[in-house]
Parts: sequence; C-alpha cells; structure tokens
Amino acid sequence: MLTLKQLRDNREEAIRRLQKKGVDATTIIDRIEELDDRRKALQAELDACLAEQNQAAKQIGALMGKGLKEEAEAKKQEVAALKGRSNELKEESDKVAVELQNEIVKLPNLPAEIVPEGRTAEDNVVVKLVENYTELPSEPLPHWELAKKYDIIDFDLGVKLTGAGFPVYKGKGARLQRALRNDFLDCNTKAGYQEVEPPIMVNEASGFGTGQLPDKEGQMYHATADGYYLVPTAEVPVTNIFRDVILEQSELPVKMTAYTPCFRREAGSYGKDVRGLNRLHQFDKVEIVQVSHPDKSYEALDKMVAHVESIVASLGLPYRILRLCGGDMSFTSALTYDFEVYSEAQKRWLEVSSVSNFEAFQANRLKLRYRDDNRKTQLCHTLNGSSLALPRIVAALLENNQTEDGIRIPEALIPYTGFDFIK
Repeated sequence: MLTLKQLRDNREEAIRRLQKKGVDATTIIDRIEELDDRRKALQAELDACLAEQNQAAKQIGALMGKGLKEEAEAKKQEVAALKGRSNELKEESDKVAVELQNEIVKLPNLPAEIVPEGRTAEDNVVVKLVENYTELPSEPLPHWELAKKYDIIDFDLGVKLTGAGFPVYKGKGARLQRALRNDFLDCNTKAGYQEVEPPIMVNEASGFGTGQLPDKEGQMYHATADGYYLVPTAEVPVTNIFRDVILEQSELPVKMTAYTPCFRREAGSYGKDVRGLNRLHQFDKVEIVQVSHPDKSYEALDKMVAHVESIVASLGLPYRILRLCGGDMSFTSALTYDFEVYSEAQKRWLEVSSVSNFEAFQANRLKLRYRDDNRKTQLCHTLNGSSLALPRIVAALLENNQTEDGIRIPEALIPYTGFDFIK
C-alpha cells in the first residue's frame, strides 16, 4: 500500500509512475487528498470540542463548591451537548478514515524507474538468454503425450477426482515431483534461507497483507464457511509471519523458503497455451522470501535473481531472464524479473519464476517495521521469488530431454530421483 506521504509530497511523480502501469491515478489521488483534508479538519474540530468539554467539566466542580447549582446544571448540559457533538465528530471521522483507506488500497505499487514502458508481455525486455538446446527426435512429443506414453502423469484421472487442472502424478512422475521440491529447497537452504512449512490456508488479513486482497479475490479459492483462502503462493503465509512485527536492524535481512501446493482459479483460461501442465489450478512451488533494509533491497533483488538463475541453469534447460514492463507487472511489484524456459516440443517459452521487489508496499499493509540506529521505526522492504514453480519445469524437462528410448533425468536431480532415465 502506498503511503499518504508518498502521494501528497510527490503527487505528480506518483501519477507519472503509475501511468507506466497503465493506471490514471489523478482522480483517485484527488479523492484521497480531499478525504485526507476532511479527516484532518474533523480531527481538529474534535480535538477542540474535547478540550472545551474537559474545561467545562472542570468548571462544574468549582461551581458546585460555590453553591451555584443552577450555573453548575447549565454547565452539565453544556458538557452533555459537547459530548454528543464529540461522538458525532468521532463517528464521521472514522467513516472518512475508512473511505480514505479504501481509496488508497486501490492504487498499485509505484514501478521503479528502470521498469520498461509497455502494456503487454510483448514489451518485456530480455536481459539474458542462454540457448542450451538439446538434440531431439525428429518428431518430438509435447509433455502431455510423453506423460501418457510413460504413464507418469494422468490428466484424465485428475478430471475424475476433481476437475481440469488437477493432474495426478504417478510412479516416476510423482518421484520426479518430490525430487524437484527437495532439490530446490536444498539449494535455498544452502544459500542461507531458513526453511519453514506454513499453512496452505490463510485468513483475510493475510491476503490483504501481501496484496492479494482486495485485488485478486476472483483468482483465489475461498472456503466461505470459515473465511479462509487457499494460498496462491507460499509468499502469502511466509511474508505474513512478519505482520505487525518490529524487527531490530541487526536482524535484517530475514531470508525464508517454503514449499506449498498452490491454488489458483485462473478463470477464463482456455486453449492450447493452457494444455497439460502449462496452466493448472493446483501446482507445487518452492518460494523464497526476504525482508530487507530499504537501502539494500535492490542489492538483495540482484542476489535473488542470481540464485534462481543458478537453479535453472543446473537443470540444463534453455532459459531467458526478462525485466517486466509496467503493464505486465503485478499490482504489488516495484520491479520484477521473470525466468522462462524453452519448450522445444511446443516451440514456446514457459514462465517458471518471478522475482520481485515490493519495496515498502507490502510492509505498509503488514505494518512490518524495523528500528533504525536512532531507535525510530521504519518500514522494511519485502521481496519474493519462485525457486521454482514445478509444472512448467516438469513440462520442459520431459520435452527437452526426450530420446528415442525414454527421457533423460538431469544430473543434478539423480541423487533425488534415484534413477537417471524414464523408460
């Protein structure tokens, strides 16, 4: 969430930067300023009314002591009237504060200055390309056909049990899933991230804290009886560990990693681009999260990108790193790098990771702060990254490592799978 100070002190800059995300913020900021002015005026009137009320209340005792009962009774009526007015002002001030908050949360995070201009994925900038292609059979199969051929993923059984987008992994397919989770978690813990195992359902406050609510209700599965949401990513519960927390500066950075199944409704997703593992309603993902000092968050982002790249590179897949343009960034992000691996059978790039710096946007919603050298509390910066999302990694591994005799397993995964070939 943006702060009032950001919007009031740097109004024109905020409008300019939000235009990069395709948002015309002028009307909303006008309304925010109007509500903030009204809130301040009400608070000033309330403070004056309370002061007058206190002063009048003190006079009642003095009047009673002098035997001036009529004057004391009149003063009591005056205090009662002032108390009624104070309650009215407080009620109106609270309503304005709620409306002000509701307007502020409509605005996405400000994109960093280096975010490219653009509206769609076509405008993203490729910052690195590694063309680690493999020699395939003359007619390579897409992963959904390989999955059926080797009986390792059953999409039809998933439809029977639940519905489309909920595949069942079998035999070596299930073992490959487990191997990837363990490999990614081990890579993360070796890099200094503390592993946690969070709940996979969160409350509304957690969804608000990381910016999924009220922006993405339609994409989340909602357990309406209890008001809980199935997590769309481990970012939500892990980052919310620090909701309403004040850290010591010496504790920064905090680095955490978690595996969770992830759930996304993905309403309106149809066609060839979502076939097989390309887009699922339930999928496995390993996440990394950092809570950083504001002065060091972009250095942390660079290190996170390098770390994720090391994992992707270890799998031997062709990949590229993109800096997302303003129009393709998330609501909460200030700067995002996407990782894509190349599917040689589908002849297309598949996103497998996003690594983002949210600056203070999430921290302001979370009330996540640290004490600086002067013992004053300041907002932290938060970052997160996929390391990695499994479905499209599996798709690319199956397609890019297929041979006439079966599917090769990358060397980095063999200690986890216990086999080097799927036949």
